[in-house]
Amino acid sequence: MQLQGTVPAHLTYCLNVHPGETLANTLAAIREHAAPIRDLVAPDRPFGLGLRLAHAASLELESPARLQQLQACLADGRFYAFTLNGFPYGAFHDAVVKENVYRPDWRDPARRAYTCRLARQLAALLPAGLAGSISTVPCSYKAWIQTPTDVAAMVINLADTAAFLANLERDTGHEIHLGLEPEPDCYLETTAEVIAFFETHLRPQGASRLATRTGCTPAAAEALLRRHIGVCFDTCHLALQFEDLSDSLKQLAQAGIRISKIQLSAAIQTRWSPEAAASLRRFCDPVYLHQVKARKNGRTVSRGDLTEALATSARADEAWRVHCHVPLYFTQDGPLASTSDQLTPAFFQTLRELQVAHLEIETYTFNVLPEPLRQLGIDRSIAEEYRWVLGRL
Repeated sequence: MQLQGTVPAHLTYCLNVHPGETLANTLAAIREHAAPIRDLVAPDRPFGLGLRLAHAASLELESPARLQQLQACLADGRFYAFTLNGFPYGAFHDAVVKENVYRPDWRDPARRAYTCRLARQLAALLPAGLAGSISTVPCSYKAWIQTPTDVAAMVINLADTAAFLANLERDTGHEIHLGLEPEPDCYLETTAEVIAFFETHLRPQGASRLATRTGCTPAAAEALLRRHIGVCFDTCHLALQFEDLSDSLKQLAQAGIRISKIQLSAAIQTRWSPEAAASLRRFCDPVYLHQVKARKNGRTVSRGDLTEALATSARADEAWRVHCHVPLYFTQDGPLASTSDQLTPAFFQTLRELQVAHLEIETYTFNVLPEPLRQLGIDRSIAEEYRWVLGRL
């Protein structure tokens, strides 16, 4: 939905909370969930969608008839698509995902091909005059990147994608930008790592490749990268790093990095105790990674998954933040709280000052949360998240 105000901005929720492996999944999610949520939140206004199109679904949309089917579904429901989640490539529900969610990573031309296909399809769905965004993996899982060759391969594929997006804008008139989404234990997980990658690798090496391939000047090549490659700022992920979210946004902007999209989300936070550990066991599941960042006396320790973290010795009163997206309106359940308290008035003020145009509620773990957090049902829960966000915007 378009937000009222002097700065045009659009708010949606990410449909990755619903199965989206096939086009039939996507159409069902729109009709069975997005439509009721629209009626609860904004029944009389065009309703923006953050679509999730898996690799298989995007291949189906290569058929003009299937693309027209999706276009008709959007038009019939007074929906418009302005952003895509291009992070999960394959199965994301009812299967073991864990670190496979990062495959293929940006070393692999398959990731570039998938992303470019999504961009072309988004251009066909966008309303006239509206820019589009696509969120994607934060280059790779950190443990997989071992050599400068790995980094160079990622830069090459990202630079080639930027060239594709520039050509797509020339041909269609639609500006589409890609947002690398920092995530715990990935190649890009902190604000400092993002800035270092852009300044040390992506801009100099990527601009050199673009200038060579296209014949443009190095300055023009760097401008192209700045326009089409940015960051998807997930507030759950950056809060896990114990970063101040407002400061993080400002640092990225000062480094000239585009905020392609902000995903409004919250993680679990607690102080370790036997009672907290017992409560956290309810959040262990075989599907998703739930990385843990534990902090005491200014030192942060990473643990790859919640199950692993609970099996290790912890220090009393250690601050834990757990990568498990909980509804934004959730505040407290016994010893467990939420990082939604990090989405402060200062954060929302910075968001407005930077004129971030794409905002997306993302609580994809809803279906694996403990039952007490699912009592409202998925549609009413997401509607409550809209109300939570709109009350602060």
